[in-house]
Amino acid sequence: MTIAWLGLAMTVVLAAGANAQPTNAVVAEEIRREATRPNASAEGRPLPLACSWQCGSFRDPSNAGWRPENQLQLIEQGHHLLPWLSHPLGPLPADPGDFFFAYYEQAMRRAQALHLPLTLIASQWESGLSEPPYLDLPPEQNPNVVTAEGKILPKVCPFGPIQPWREIGRQHTDNPQMRQLQEWYPDPPLVIFLSNNEHARLQWHEAETSQRYLDRYGRGRDDDFKRRVVGEGWIERYRALQDGMREGLISPQWREKAIFVGYSAFGPPHLGRWAGWPTYSLHCPGWIDPSPLMWDGGSPSYYTHNWNPSTDYTTWSPQVEFQNLVFMLEEAHRLNPGFWFELSVWDGYSPGRADDKRLFYANLGQDFTPERYQGFVQFGMWLMRPRAVREFRGWTQPWEENRPYFMAIVEAVDRVYKNPTLREWWCRGKLVPNRAHPHPYQHGIPEKYRDADRWFLLDASVNPQQFPWELSQPISVFCLALAQGEAPRRQWLLYAHSPLGPREDVRITIPDYREVIVDVPVSGAFYVVDEATGELRAVND
Repeated sequence: MTIAWLGLAMTVVLAAGANAQPTNAVVAEEIRREATRPNASAEGRPLPLACSWQCGSFRDPSNAGWRPENQLQLIEQGHHLLPWLSHPLGPLPADPGDFFFAYYEQAMRRAQALHLPLTLIASQWESGLSEPPYLDLPPEQNPNVVTAEGKILPKVCPFGPIQPWREIGRQHTDNPQMRQLQEWYPDPPLVIFLSNNEHARLQWHEAETSQRYLDRYGRGRDDDFKRRVVGEGWIERYRALQDGMREGLISPQWREKAIFVGYSAFGPPHLGRWAGWPTYSLHCPGWIDPSPLMWDGGSPSYYTHNWNPSTDYTTWSPQVEFQNLVFMLEEAHRLNPGFWFELSVWDGYSPGRADDKRLFYANLGQDFTPERYQGFVQFGMWLMRPRAVREFRGWTQPWEENRPYFMAIVEAVDRVYKNPTLREWWCRGKLVPNRAHPHPYQHGIPEKYRDADRWFLLDASVNPQQFPWELSQPISVFCLALAQGEAPRRQWLLYAHSPLGPREDVRITIPDYREVIVDVPVSGAFYVVDEATGELRAVND
């Protein structure tokens, strides 16, 4: 037991003997309560938590800020983080001074003292299926794609044998390093196993290249049929993999409290953006996406990618795309009421590369500041109200360089806890659709979803007044509203941000009510509008 951990444990114990709790115990209780609260409860929606994909497990001291001990320090300072660690795999090091012990032991013991939830971040659990010995198995036993010519491709198949999926899953939890973590912390309230979920797999439009598909269904089936059977195949196999992971855990509490979440296991946010969007979707009459049946949760990418023209100030933006996901989240919770929905966020920062998004903005004379990042992220937060906001950064990017941007997210999350008005609206507000205009993405919308509300951006005097907007159309102010109550005593919470610079006296139209005039900063602002009194009030920190 380290001196640092002993001091923390004594702090918690002494606080239990008094009538006042230290800040870290109060914040830990809030984190635990919100991480484990159901999606629907008498208290309303669970409050958000801040986290990251960057594990900082490198020995490079410049990345130490990403490591779990720094996360615990931030929690002890009063910030609402969902702790995350790299998912270990392998034998225990013989040397107790090895980096494994330095990275995990104190963090796990400190997390146990505060009884915190955990996230274990991995690459792709199934990737081992496309390597020897599985890749070398005969076709009838091989979990990879077997073509009509008999060639085995290193990408998994939704029609192959299921047992290898269970086996590979168990390998990720039935190993000495994972057993050691459970011994250090046997009773966490929640463990999220998070997959990067980008392993190569057979796409639905490639179905007829698979001999197994042809043997079962032949040629000439329609696209909906192919998407459905591919989706059903993935549901069965990914659940088998997760069952294997659960079986490999030695702690009953870990088995009970584990959930399995996949990056991009949701969507498609690009619904309707161009005619070819269905090629990258598994929608069919049974679902818009099978992920809620494949996974316990999803982490779609609210990214301004460095490899495409998306920005935070045009129609091709995460703010516009994610308005597609509102009805999809409602469907996900019908299919899987416990589905954990979080946001993965990224500004496209790729230092040293020609496609770096901040460089792109700089070449336009713009500055992408932490304040601008916060305004952008908060729009996604209040649009979707996710369980967590998980930032992506490159594995080698130093902590100090990225700290102001990560802390901008932490501040946006903490604001919901600290401000009673925002806390109430997060839990109970209802998102207001803007039915005066359709969503600008309208290519090939499936009939089942044509009447779904997909546009929530409120009309603003500084935005273009002609519709529909082109993908490159700049948008000056992004504003949305939540509502509570019934006429004539309704109230609205407005959130607005202005990525390209502050705007004063912006006229915003609240659907089925009236215009209000507000100032909109880069980092975003909140206002409460009261129908009964006509009052417009800024919500201050």
